[in-house]
Amino acid sequence: MISIPLICTFIAILACIYASYTDLKRGIIANKLTFPLIGLGIALNTINAFLTGNLMILVYTLLFTGTIFVLGYIFWKLGAWAGGDVKMFTALAALLPLQPVLISYSILGYALPVMAKYPFPFTVIINSILAILPFLLIFVFYIVYSEKRHLLDELASPVKEYQKNFLLALVVTSAVTITYYITPFLPFQILILTLGMIYILTTLISKIPNRIKAVFVSIITVFALYTNNKITILGIVTIFIFITIIGIIKKLLTSVNKEALQDNHQVDDLKEGMIMAQGLYETDDKVYFDSEGIISRFKKASKTGDLSSINAPKGKMLLGTLAAGLTEKDIELLKELVAENKIKDSILVKRGVPFAPSIFMGLLISIFIGDLAYIFFQLMDLLIH
Repeated sequence: MISIPLICTFIAILACIYASYTDLKRGIIANKLTFPLIGLGIALNTINAFLTGNLMILVYTLLFTGTIFVLGYIFWKLGAWAGGDVKMFTALAALLPLQPVLISYSILGYALPVMAKYPFPFTVIINSILAILPFLLIFVFYIVYSEKRHLLDELASPVKEYQKNFLLALVVTSAVTITYYITPFLPFQILILTLGMIYILTTLISKIPNRIKAVFVSIITVFALYTNNKITILGIVTIFIFITIIGIIKKLLTSVNKEALQDNHQVDDLKEGMIMAQGLYETDDKVYFDSEGIISRFKKASKTGDLSSINAPKGKMLLGTLAAGLTEKDIELLKELVAENKIKDSILVKRGVPFAPSIFMGLLISIFIGDLAYIFFQLMDLLIH
């Protein structure tokens, strides 16, 4: 007899593949996919409940499907999720209210997949959110390479700064060497404390005047090479590569990301669902775009110490940057403001990042590895104790 949970899992995977295709190609997750999936999931789990004599399967299906929809609706109203994402998560909850056990294995004695104590649909959501980072990096790089190649120079700047990165690699190696010889004298040794010491020493050494720093780092590096040259050389090379990669990722997530995923449009070219890249505000009969995001305001506040700069721009917000996107009414308002010469006919719009591929990756991780957040907290608990 074919297992219904196995059928539901197979359907969920195929549905995520199709949703990823449509989201990448047209920027939508179609209702004709999600609505039938919700009904099919409830129907299959109802059959499974009666076949197994376990009516709690049906109860969990209805409860978790309803809960995920309500939660998704709240996120949609807040502007964090698009409507298609909400319906896709709801469909997956209807199909897989409980974690399907398709495979069981272990790595270094650690049993996988790891099941969290909360419902499986929440695991899918958490893993999907965590999976968006690697997908975002790939997506931004694709946009830069295919459409905005002028950004390649900025993206490659961490590679060009090899001298700076190599010096930082020597500083980190020195911090690691010092920590290695200090740690045995501490009353207890745990990984977090060791990493903390490396970070503090790296920061302190970096702040030393350049000439003194050069002499200090040289002495420590020569000593490390003398005591264990193979590990030291491997460590320096590894840290240097790691610093360079982190620099490229930082560029992808900040300046390159901002320019690659934003385009200027005239108001006549705007369509429903497009997402504004800047909030539109009105104060004292003046209309303006807020070009400074919340992250920029936090950075400014941390540098200046002026916490008031974190506050939202002054005036009434006319249009926001919510994921739900522009409506016909919003577009008409923008056209009126352009006609009245209150704003320029150049609207900065976000290029939406498809979320369906991240949902697909999140589902696969949930099925075959387990809950990443739960795994992380378990590992942290092991390290601490």
